[in-house]
Amino acid sequence: MLVTARARRAEDRAPVASPASNRARRRASPRPYRVRCTSGGSLSAFQVDPASAVPIYQQIIERVRADVATGRLRPGHRLPTVRALAAELGVHVNTVAHAYAELERAGVVTTRRGLGTFVAVPASDERLSAERDARLAGIVGKVILEALSIGYDLDQIEAAFSLRVAQWRAERPAELAAQPSSDRVIVAMGSHDLILDLLAGHLRQRAPAVRMISTHVGSLAGLMALARGECHLAGCHLLDPATGEYNLPDVRRVVPGERVVLVNLAYRVQGLMVRRGNPKRILEVTDLARPDIVFVNRQWGSGTRALLDRRLADAGVDPAQVRGYAHELTTHTAVAAAVAGGSADVGVGILAASRSLDLEFIPLGRERYDLAILRRHYESELLRPLLETLRDPAFQRVVDAMGGYDTTSTGHVVGET
Repeated sequence: MLVTARARRAEDRAPVASPASNRARRRASPRPYRVRCTSGGSLSAFQVDPASAVPIYQQIIERVRADVATGRLRPGHRLPTVRALAAELGVHVNTVAHAYAELERAGVVTTRRGLGTFVAVPASDERLSAERDARLAGIVGKVILEALSIGYDLDQIEAAFSLRVAQWRAERPAELAAQPSSDRVIVAMGSHDLILDLLAGHLRQRAPAVRMISTHVGSLAGLMALARGECHLAGCHLLDPATGEYNLPDVRRVVPGERVVLVNLAYRVQGLMVRRGNPKRILEVTDLARPDIVFVNRQWGSGTRALLDRRLADAGVDPAQVRGYAHELTTHTAVAAAVAGGSADVGVGILAASRSLDLEFIPLGRERYDLAILRRHYESELLRPLLETLRDPAFQRVVDAMGGYDTTSTGHVVGET
C-alpha cells in the first residue's frame, strides 16, 4: 500500500471539515478511543490517545507491532480496512494509510490488492529467508554496538537479551504447544527460572539439532512429572524443614525406586518485588498483612510459594490476612509484570526477574535450584550437550551478569538417589 506525497500533504493540512471536527472532539475527550478488529477469528484491541505527543499514525504502528509481537495478531491475520479503522478512530483515512504504509515498508504487513492488509507471513523461499536473517542480524548488531559504545560488556548485553526474551516467552506460552515432537527435544518441567531460557539459547548454539522446551508447573509437579516419565528433567528448589536439605528428601519421596541425579543449576536469591521507590514502604513479610497492600503469589507446589509460606509462618502471619494470597501466577516474570503494571503492590520472586523490570527487591533468602534428572537420561547422548553447556564458563559468566545468581556449583552433581 503506497501513500502519495499529495495524500500526506492533505493529511498534514487536514482541509476537510469532518476530520478537523473529529480532532477537536478527540482533544475534548478525556478518554482514549478503543477499536477492536477481527483477525482470524480473534479480537485485538487498538487504543489511541489523542492527548499524546506521539502522532496518531505512530500509535497505530506501535499497537500493531505490539499485537504481532505478543501473538495477538498472527501471520496471515487480516487487519481492518483503512476506512473501517479510520471511521472507528475518528481520524482521516490518510492517517491510517500512512501507518499501514510504514508497517508494510518495515515488513510487518503485506497488502493484497482487492483483499486487504494482512500480517506478513515469514518467507519460506531460501533467498527471502536469508534476507530476513540478515535483517535480524542488522537489528541485533545495531543494539549491541550501541550498548558496547556506552560501556556495557558482552556478558551484560547477553544477559539483558536473555531477560527480555524470557519476558516475551512468558507472554507467548502457546509457542510451547506448537513445538514439534522429536527424539531430539529435551523436555523440562518444574519450577520456573530465567536461566532455563538462557540455557535453551546456548544449547541451540552448541547443538543446533537439539531443542529444549520448558513447562512451568512448580517444583513438586515437576518431580511428579519426572516420576511419570513425562519429562527428561525437573527444576526444583524444595527445602526440607526437618533436615534443612534441598531437593533430595522430596526426590526420594516423590520419585521412589528410581535412580535420580541432582545437577545444580545455580544458587539464587528470592525476595519481595516492589515498584521503584517502594511507594507502600514494604520492608518485610509482616507488611503483607496490611490492609492497604495487594499481593500476587506463585502457584501451590512451587518452591517460591513454599519459601513464602515458611517466612509467613515464622513471622506469625496467617495467609488469610494477605490480600491477593490466592492470586497465583506460574512464573517469576509474570509476577514481576503484575507488580510493574500496578495490578499488585508486591510479589514474590527472584532478583533477576525484579531487575528485568526495574523493580526494587527485598531479599528473603538464598536457595539452591537443581535439575533432577533420571540416571538413564543423565547418561544419554541427548542430554550431553546440555550438561556441557551448564559447565561452560562462558555460559556461567552470562548467568552471573543477570544478577542474583551464584554459579559456583552450576553443572555439578550435588546429590543422587
